[in-house]
Amino acid sequence: QVQLVESGGGLVQPGGSLRLSCAASVRFFSINAMGWYRQAPGKERELVARLTSGDSTNYADSVKGRFTISRDNAKNTVYLQMNSLKAEDTAVYYCNVEYGLGRRSWGQGTQVTVSS
Repeated sequence: QVQLVESGGGLVQPGGSLRLSCAASVRFFSINAMGWYRQAPGKERELVARLTSGDSTNYADSVKGRFTISRDNAKNTVYLQMNSLKAEDTAVYYCNVEYGLGRRSWGQGTQVTVSS
């Protein structure tokens, strides 16, 4: 019913930029929100940015002003533009889709490493 395909992770130097993409295929249900979460080694998974179908956004305080979430409705794709990257942004980033009544699904994760 749900398929998420992520791309765009990699290695970048501090201060650099990356853009993550997540293409969603959801059958039989409407998408309520899409977002990005991340999990660093030894830490819990945390919300990075979320965008609802009504265009409401919320961001983690640590990424406000540096990261921007956006969506291409025609492609059912959500993007995360990450600028001014810091070492502490290093993590596995997961795409998440909320659909139907309280349902959610996760992507496979993409590694983002910020290092000189």
